[in-house]
Amino acid sequence: MIKPFVFIFPGQGSQKVGMGKTLYENSKIAQQVFDEVDDSLNQKLTSIIFEGKEEDLKKTSNAQPALMAVSIAIIRLIEDELGKKISDFVEVVLGHSLGEYTALCAINSIDLKSTARILRTRGNAMQDSVKGIQTRMVAVIGLDIKKIEDILKKNITKDENLCEIANDNCPGQVILSGTKKGLELINDELKDSGARSIIDLNVSAPFHCSLMNPASEIMAKTLAKIDIKKPDTNFISNVSADFENDPKKIKKLLVDQVYSRVKWRESINRISDLNIKSVIEIGSGKVLTGLNKRIGLQKDYSNVSDALDINRFLQDYKSLL
Repeated sequence: MIKPFVFIFPGQGSQKVGMGKTLYENSKIAQQVFDEVDDSLNQKLTSIIFEGKEEDLKKTSNAQPALMAVSIAIIRLIEDELGKKISDFVEVVLGHSLGEYTALCAINSIDLKSTARILRTRGNAMQDSVKGIQTRMVAVIGLDIKKIEDILKKNITKDENLCEIANDNCPGQVILSGTKKGLELINDELKDSGARSIIDLNVSAPFHCSLMNPASEIMAKTLAKIDIKKPDTNFISNVSADFENDPKKIKKLLVDQVYSRVKWRESINRISDLNIKSVIEIGSGKVLTGLNKRIGLQKDYSNVSDALDINRFLQDYKSLL
């Protein structure tokens, strides 16, 4: 049987207060997901998700399990409606940064409670890695990644001036992470080289750079205690931008991912030649859908974030039968 879909899962920045609330209020299946996450964290995270302050939700330690919970609630609802696991009709799953954990949970490689606890640990570890350090994370718009790499190679030579590519998101959008000094050092040259804009990102830590090395050490210890099962369907890693199915290698890549570049553009290009119909973003927002458009992926794409989207997807699926 041809599996017509690729499911993708969002990363931090896609969160918003109120996400998933109507699913919780109208579905026992969704309710069970959120309640299980609350129970695993020993915290009423749902209160922050549904009616909390934006400042609290965007904290890394809250945003990561919260976004995962919304996506998994949607997955469970779709599976219940179809009476099938997503591995029966989804050819590939992948996620952006924390979305990798959501993807692995969705295909039963990691159980839900473990995923929530891992993401809480991951969020805290990433935040704690840069205590006392002035950091910055920016989006560079309109400049080729090769040119950015050349600028970094020429200018960044000291740890206190650290600046690295965190995300290769799509042509013309590259995310940089590092120290405040490091990013200030290359700011003018980025503009002089053709960057249309340099946008500061309102995040609590400089993700996916070597400042996250202490967090990776914590994640190595955390993941060593976790049973990761072989994926039920194809999974693409952010770090390798390739298909991975060996649990031991996946575990190592998840550790490496904390300080490594998210190769989103390369990962999406990896699926471009597959015989699939649609690439569907599962969860809050449609950031990844926008990136895929800019990458030029020649597939149908959409996002599923609420009950109306779920019904639309179910109709689309049934039309293929």
